[in-house]
Amino acid sequence: MGSLKVQVKWQKDTYDVEIDRSQPPVVFKQQLFSLTGVPADRQKIMVKGGMLKDDADWNKVAVKDGQRLMMMGTADKVPEAPQSSQVFLEDLPENEQDVDGFAKYGAGLQNLGNTCYMNSTLQCLYAVPELRQALQEYPAAASGLDSNSKLTEAAKGLFADLNRSAQAVHPLRFLLMLRERFPQFGEQNRQGQYSQQDAEECWTQLVYTLKETVKDTSSPTESAINQLFGVGLHTSLACEESGETIEEDSTSYTIKCNIDNDVNHVSEGIKLGLKDDREKNSEKLGRVAVFTGSSAITKLPPYLTVQMVRFFYKVAAAQKAKILRKVTFPLVLDTYEFCSDDLKKQLEGPRVAVRDEEDRKANKDRAAKKAKMEESDAQYKNKGKKGSKVDTKSTADPASKADPAPATASGTSTTASATDADKDVQMTDAPGTSITEEKKHVGEMTGKYELCGVLTHKGRSADSGHYVSWVKQSDKSWIQFDDDQLIPRKEDEIVTLSGGGDWHMAYLLLYRAQRVS
Repeated sequence: MGSLKVQVKWQKDTYDVEIDRSQPPVVFKQQLFSLTGVPADRQKIMVKGGMLKDDADWNKVAVKDGQRLMMMGTADKVPEAPQSSQVFLEDLPENEQDVDGFAKYGAGLQNLGNTCYMNSTLQCLYAVPELRQALQEYPAAASGLDSNSKLTEAAKGLFADLNRSAQAVHPLRFLLMLRERFPQFGEQNRQGQYSQQDAEECWTQLVYTLKETVKDTSSPTESAINQLFGVGLHTSLACEESGETIEEDSTSYTIKCNIDNDVNHVSEGIKLGLKDDREKNSEKLGRVAVFTGSSAITKLPPYLTVQMVRFFYKVAAAQKAKILRKVTFPLVLDTYEFCSDDLKKQLEGPRVAVRDEEDRKANKDRAAKKAKMEESDAQYKNKGKKGSKVDTKSTADPASKADPAPATASGTSTTASATDADKDVQMTDAPGTSITEEKKHVGEMTGKYELCGVLTHKGRSADSGHYVSWVKQSDKSWIQFDDDQLIPRKEDEIVTLSGGGDWHMAYLLLYRAQRVS
């Protein structure tokens, strides 16, 4: 079924709304809720034959394209707009600009009522400069009544505010567009308060929306999200009963780290997450059968998102329960073992180039350190009493044959040691390690990723507790974004977010690819 565009009149206002007839009317009501603040259960929408019911069949509801509908109902209190206008950094007096020195890191986001899940998601994605650039170039003319375009426009404006704001930003417009596009984020509890939501769901929905709207800056026909976050996967499945095999290729925007009693490190969880056991229809057996297999990475993105699968639905409690188990994660993640054989071959050259460069640097450092130690040792042994003939002569004519260079602890002369040190330095450029060969791999991926963002959750349930983001900055420092608060953190504190208690624990990890430099 197609969609319809209608006008809905409520009190003195009229709203243009698009009805997706493939979805039940309750979804339409949630759209109206995000626009008017009238909860779905209070809405009375007049259609031919009576009131529009939540589960009505659109085929039987006589609604036409361009029709005007009447709605009655009392609105709840919506999130309040800021009492004063947004103040930007360049508008402040010089003595008030960047008092804390945090302006270069962006700005905080005001919590508009259990919106920490959204704020933490936005701060992590804001840490991707390529995404900021792609959003900045998103054409305003592309926006219209389409809810995806509205949400993208709101994200563009919000990122621009974060870039130049001198105080915490009120993400009101973005929140309203998010709830219009995804009504589940507008759910309320029995007290009429907006419910806490799952940050991973917010992340996923926002990423998939931007995938449809934002194009890559260097390739206008390609999705920026595909280019930045898309992980290519090849899945091989086999049915033991029938002997059938299935080969599938797909793109994912997160890698799952499944957690069980044997998982202690994120690499173990990723390996578990790449296992793929599912029930599928077997053509040979004529019924559903179990297919088992696994997936391998065939394409690595510039940014890799890893989801720590910490939540599961607990039927007895009717809520998402949390796995508190400690699962450590590294500051540098090596994905080589998860890659397909073809991708491993592609990575071998760049990885060897990096290893050779690291070895060469280490050799030079060792040679320089050795030369410095031997020079210090020689100076100590040359040191005589002030004014002595030996001291004067050695100072006047250091190269004199009558005063040969002193021996080192190994029995060799200082001159010989210096020569050996020079040889050490020259050996690092031996033919065995071709610098030319390394240069041809400059800019290529190595399969290794540097941690640049962590989204954490504190609490026992995904639908409660508190979400926070921790972002690595361009100057290598870490900043914790706790809604409107920016808190400097040390790298040692980041690795403690591995779980095992009620403290903040990693839920989403954002890694940036390391390339051959």
